[in-house]
Amino acid sequence: MKTYNIILFDLDGTLTDPKIGITRSVAYALTKFGITVVDLDSLIHFIGPPLPDSFKKYYKFSNTQAKQAVAYFREYFSVKGLFENRLYPGIPELLNDLQSNGKKLILATSKATVFAQRILDHFDISKHFHFVAGSNYNLTRIEKSNIISYAISRLDGCQNGEIVMVGDHPDDIYGAHENHIDSVGVTYGYGKRVDLESAKPMHLIHSIEELKSLILPSLT
Repeated sequence: MKTYNIILFDLDGTLTDPKIGITRSVAYALTKFGITVVDLDSLIHFIGPPLPDSFKKYYKFSNTQAKQAVAYFREYFSVKGLFENRLYPGIPELLNDLQSNGKKLILATSKATVFAQRILDHFDISKHFHFVAGSNYNLTRIEKSNIISYAISRLDGCQNGEIVMVGDHPDDIYGAHENHIDSVGVTYGYGKRVDLESAKPMHLIHSIEELKSLILPSLT
């Protein structure tokens, strides 16, 4: 079995379940445009992809409107939504085991770096990560392929064959393909299984324990 020494982790839907915070933040932003959302579950598709893309795709916002919607989203998210979030059971133990066994962990997320870092700090898991590769606050470097490329650029002397991207959304898989690294699609998050399968990850797993078995087979 192939050995991965550097693991890039997505955040939302992979390490944490951010459903309540993200959907409430999106609903708050939409009210600023006169749009009321009663069923927050109808906003689950905002979890994962870059926010401007989702506002444009699902509400036909212009670029200007999408940018303003993100600003409104952050009004709620930066104060409350960040913390309306939970770690998936088993994640702290997984991260600790990976780091203890010499794996280098990097957060690779479309979320703004400043928010991603606050979430890691809130859950006391920052200590496991070498660095955070997130998007810029000004909404640049938001595509997952660019984020992965940036993360790899900061890793001196590594070979692409020892890097793997772990995420629950097809964008994580496509981003890995574009950067010529392996990928693991996880089905316990918010990406649809059929979409993950269509993206053709190197591995498709269904639980935290399966993920551990894949990356640290000697411990399972």
